[in-house]
Amino acid sequence: MLPRTSSLAPADDLLPGVRVFLADETHYPSGSHKEPAAHAIVARAVADGHDRVVVGSCGSYGRAMATACAAAGVRCTVVLPAAWGDGGAFAAATGADVHFVPGGYEDAVDASHRLAVSEGAMDGNVDGPYKNVILQGHGHVINSLYAESGPAPASWWIPVGNGTTIVAAHRRLRALGWPAALHGVGSPGNNPIVTSWPGPYRTLPRDVVVTTEHNEPLVNWHALHGPDALAAIDDSGGAVHAVADDELLAAQALLARHGMAVGAAGSAALAGLMAYVRTGPVRGNQIVLLSGR
Repeated sequence: MLPRTSSLAPADDLLPGVRVFLADETHYPSGSHKEPAAHAIVARAVADGHDRVVVGSCGSYGRAMATACAAAGVRCTVVLPAAWGDGGAFAAATGADVHFVPGGYEDAVDASHRLAVSEGAMDGNVDGPYKNVILQGHGHVINSLYAESGPAPASWWIPVGNGTTIVAAHRRLRALGWPAALHGVGSPGNNPIVTSWPGPYRTLPRDVVVTTEHNEPLVNWHALHGPDALAAIDDSGGAVHAVADDELLAAQALLARHGMAVGAAGSAALAGLMAYVRTGPVRGNQIVLLSGR
């Protein structure tokens, strides 16, 4: 499994009176916490005899998969929404093939499913046939931090897009017997996990979500693991929180003052905790997942 490049860092001076631990997952070569899941997919692709992995992405998963494929000598195709993301520059620089489609993230995923079939390639999407491999890969951070900190009760703060990381965290926390409340943090009105909480899960109309340069990884009209994410959060005793762009930027600036280079969306979990602190006293260990540069 992929080695860690960071650890659980106490940051008691970040929010006065709150015991905060930062799980900084931005130090992978792709800058994304999704890289362990991408490496898990590539290892499975090699084991199953595939020489190409195809994924749809709005940016970060595509960068992670392109990085993992390049490291293993496996060909990679990343399908991106034409008007979103970094234009595919990072993935292309690794040697990946980049395709663009009209529409949004969900359209890119749909197109990548079809492309994987037509090319006889491995479908590495989070809702594809290897989704359990992806969930196991995302559990890497939980395993690593459990080995470091032990089973002390904690609240976990995690950004939500598709809800994949939340579902993976819940699986691993339960398997390890680590008591933890899961708090998902997303963009207000722009993600069905946020708008559906506490349930039942309902997709959003395509035309209501608003994508900006700051909230992009948090935006979906259909979160591909949305129902399971809502169930996981509810089972853990946690909650879902919404943070606007100005709150993302405030959290990013706070991290920068502490010497940490994290993207606005990658700071979402801290933004959620910062908003929660304003509602009243916060007790116990608060583990904040920083998800991307």
